[in-house]
Amino acid sequence: MSTIEPPSVTACYALAVLNATAEGAGGSGSWALPTDRLEFGEMRALWDEVLGARDSGPHTGLLVGDRIRPEGLHILGHLVLTCASLADAAQAAERYHPLVSQAGTVTLDRRGDAGRVCYRPTVDPAAMHPQQVEAIVSSMVRAGRWIAGDDWAPLAVSFAHPRAGSPEPYARVLGCPVTFDAPENAITVSNEDLDRRRPLYDPALNALHRTYADRLLHRLSSAATVAERVRRWLEHAALEDAGPEGPAKEFNLSVRSLRRALHAEGTSWRALLDTARHGRARRLLETTPLPLDRIAPLVGLSGATALVRAFTRWEGMPPGAYRTLRRPASSVRDGAGSG
Repeated sequence: MSTIEPPSVTACYALAVLNATAEGAGGSGSWALPTDRLEFGEMRALWDEVLGARDSGPHTGLLVGDRIRPEGLHILGHLVLTCASLADAAQAAERYHPLVSQAGTVTLDRRGDAGRVCYRPTVDPAAMHPQQVEAIVSSMVRAGRWIAGDDWAPLAVSFAHPRAGSPEPYARVLGCPVTFDAPENAITVSNEDLDRRRPLYDPALNALHRTYADRLLHRLSSAATVAERVRRWLEHAALEDAGPEGPAKEFNLSVRSLRRALHAEGTSWRALLDTARHGRARRLLETTPLPLDRIAPLVGLSGATALVRAFTRWEGMPPGAYRTLRRPASSVRDGAGSG
């Protein structure tokens, strides 16, 4: 039987959610929180209670995230306060977000004259309430204001889920155009804003926080979840014939036990395989001139048509358009395929 722990969330963040809910709505229920971390299922149950409260509304998550204080993000919040720029803070979030929550990842993707700070759940999206995502994204905008000032706003924000309720609170809290049903959850920030240096910051204190955060991250990663181990296995697997039997054998689990462990962690073999195919397809499109009918089997799909259909679902655009955006024209002139 697997002894790997399910994805967890720091109790600091859970307490911050409860405090922010109480601040805005006059109460948040009675919870006996652990002093360290909660399993993701416990955090979802906490959100279910918060969102089920009589005075909860469709914008509760958005407002909770906007009320998050640095201590609610544990060491990451204190580290952000000592970062030299928004880009520095986004890169810190990329590395240290697991200390806040292992249920999602933060990435900074820079292209053209802007960058996109993206949040992607690592659990099955159906296991995470959209208001949880809105709380995370709005808390990242709030953290940006700790650095850039209370009047700072990103260029745009997008959510992968449909809008619930009036658009006005989104514009008021986030201070920018907001879109829904988008390919991903993202905060778009101009490169000028990302790279603007703070006039006062303490590099020695920042280094001290990073050293402590690295120590905590090492301790946390030494007990990887089943899902994380499967993700690592898929990174190097031949996806054209990958099945759950492969990682199950490597981890000394039965296929049934593997599937049950993934389900307990809020994800599934199918979801992890789909994510691995997405990542592999992006890398091949960005780094090789292979045509689509050659890429498709390398990501475990039946042909170019299946790749176009899947990639459009993943990215909101066909692979040919994605390749044109991400690679210089000289790199795609020969054999890039169409999509």
